[in-house]
Amino acid sequence: MTESTTEDRRTSTPFPDAPGRTKGYEKRAVDQFLARARDAFESDAEGTLRSTEVRATAFPLVRGGYAIAPVDAALGRVEDAFAAREREHALSRLGARAWVAETRDTAQVVLDRLQRPSGHRFDRVGFMRYGYRVEEVDVAADRIARYLATGDPITAEQVRSVAFRMERGGYREQQVDAVLDAVVEVMLAIG
Repeated sequence: MTESTTEDRRTSTPFPDAPGRTKGYEKRAVDQFLARARDAFESDAEGTLRSTEVRATAFPLVRGGYAIAPVDAALGRVEDAFAAREREHALSRLGARAWVAETRDTAQVVLDRLQRPSGHRFDRVGFMRYGYRVEEVDVAADRIARYLATGDPITAEQVRSVAFRMERGGYREQQVDAVLDAVVEVMLAIG
């Protein structure tokens, strides 16, 4: 490979490589997904790709892959763009009053769950299995509940990036993740 060809590839790469021997996202998988997302967004056809699908996207971790943080940040922006479009479509289809009522109902269901007593907000896995650390989830749940109830500041990016350590007998991961996804949906719906 010539020096200019190497330089051309480096400048056309959308994300930096993961540093050193650290694993990163598989480049081909990231590039293919982003091309699919761009095509779906440009087609402006409702439902071709949804913000929830963008949020649920996962890429294999490999040596020599893209650095994780810049890809995750880009996915957050892509999700925001699709959510804004979904909001526009919903407003035109349902009307503002029905759309606001639907979003408010979702927010209330989430708030009801998060206002349960600490240690009892989600189902627990069996004692011999690992789940999310209860205390950490409860701290995040309190913060999100304050956002939903009183408007305390928190961003969709903060909710997306929350991470919990594991413990035996902790909260069931799928249930916590589903509620966090619903929170992000509400946040993106209200803009």
